Amino acid sequence: MKGRLIFLLALPVVAVFGQIVLGPIGPAGAQPLTECDAPNRMTEIDFPLRQVTRAIAAKHLNILVLGAGSSQLPGAGGAKGSYPARLQVALAAKLPGVDVQVATDVKPKRTAAEMVKTLGPSLAVAKPALMIWQTATVDAMQSVDPDQFSQALEKGIKIARSAGADIIFINPQYSPRTESMIALQTYVEVMRWVALQHETPLFDRFDLMKTWADLGTFDLYSATKKLDMAERVHDCLGRLLADLVLEASKASVPMSVPNSEGGQEPGK
Repeated sequence: MKGRLIFLLALPVVAVFGQIVLGPIGPAGAQPLTECDAPNRMTEIDFPLRQVTRAIAAKHLNILVLGAGSSQLPGAGGAKGSYPARLQVALAAKLPGVDVQVATDVKPKRTAAEMVKTLGPSLAVAKPALMIWQTATVDAMQSVDPDQFSQALEKGIKIARSAGADIIFINPQYSPRTESMIALQTYVEVMRWVALQHETPLFDRFDLMKTWADLGTFDLYSATKKLDMAERVHDCLGRLLADLVLEASKASVPMSVPNSEGGQEPGK
């Protein structure tokens, strides 16, 4: 039985190829948006995270973030401010009594196929209940054949699920500054199709950011390299991912396991 997840996704500042895109902007005199606010746009997902549900019930949740350069922040303290670390902090706060650990397999300039090559060992070490897979930008930049990109996604799903992990896709970020230079839309659609076909939740950054740009909610043409802005976007992203993970886990039907007296206890 499929659960239903409805979540709001917001990202007031976003990293694009090493730079930080600023926002928000609006009509003169309008109340400014706060961090993590979003337009009234909702995405419905019908694919629950059953392994996450089991892990939370067992009081130990391991997550692996698989990604490229935009999963990181520069500098000695960058790891603490990056969205994987902020995700761990947010989930730990929302799940008292649950040991939450977020590991990363993050290296720049990797295509989806290159990530898949080392996925097995990474999963064996992390033993995650959930793999969050951020990909497609490098594939688009290198003009990887869309069919090959699709096959890499499907292979990654198969490997992760064989290792006992749920999956969330994160698609690329939208930027009007690079829209004419990088054909991201093709790869965005491939990710959406593969996610649908394989019942995988999709954290749809691209479509939401394009909507913001079209509405003028955020000035995605402006840019700065200020690290504090990057840290805020990663914190926002981590908290939103935490909300997504929790809502998807609630959409799953809890399992029953034997208790100490031989009966069944739901959700454990």
